[in-house]
Amino acid sequence: MEQEFIPPEVIVIRPATIFAFIKIFPLILAAFGFLFLAARYFPLLVWLSIAIMLFAWYRYLYIRRTVYEITPEVIRFSRGLFFRRTDMVEMYRVKDYVLLRPFIFQVFKLMDLMLKTTDPENPIVWLRGIPLSGLVDTIRDHVQETRQHNRIYEIN
Repeated sequence: MEQEFIPPEVIVIRPATIFAFIKIFPLILAAFGFLFLAARYFPLLVWLSIAIMLFAWYRYLYIRRTVYEITPEVIRFSRGLFFRRTDMVEMYRVKDYVLLRPFIFQVFKLMDLMLKTTDPENPIVWLRGIPLSGLVDTIRDHVQETRQHNRIYEIN
């Protein structure tokens, strides 16, 4: 398998493994609950338990296959398991940054970064479950540079 060359100024981020597990944990609990009910009362519920576990596995893989690429000019985010979708947002379109850190994220040193943009297709870009870092400052610097380079001025 050929390795794709990634320039050094490109930042590649994936959601953390623990984030994916946190997201599917309620599904795992539901699957075990139905498995318990199947063993105790109604054996056909085992199929529902299996279906929920398969869906949880799919969600886990879907979350883990999400890739965020940040370059000085563009933010690319790819997602999907069987059908990949890649969206791009130009850096100069980013208007605002919101950093979210619920308690469980603070425990595991994770963050959600919400970028509000002027892009009509992607007005809000979520970078979910990524490791805590100085990414907001890096993106802000890239936004300022691309606005200066492209002579884009914000009028309120």
